[in-house]
Amino acid sequence: MYLFLVRGCVTMKIIFLIGTILAMFGVILIYDARPITKKMFSFGDQNEGSLGLKLIGFFVVIVSSVILYFLCK
Repeated sequence: MYLFLVRGCVTMKIIFLIGTILAMFGVILIYDARPITKKMFSFGDQNEGSLGLKLIGFFVVIVSSVILYFLCK
């Protein structure tokens, strides 16, 4: 339970929780990019759509990891 190990006020704990949820969302985007592309978009070239979702997921994971790193430091 790292949430209780975060030093600081309640706001820092909420930011930690948001960063964790964002990291989880980014990993889900990377892992399930092709099924999400099949379900949500109706264009023929799924490779470009899945590549875009994987890039978005990668950047979301990087940003949330930086937030978590500096928050728990």
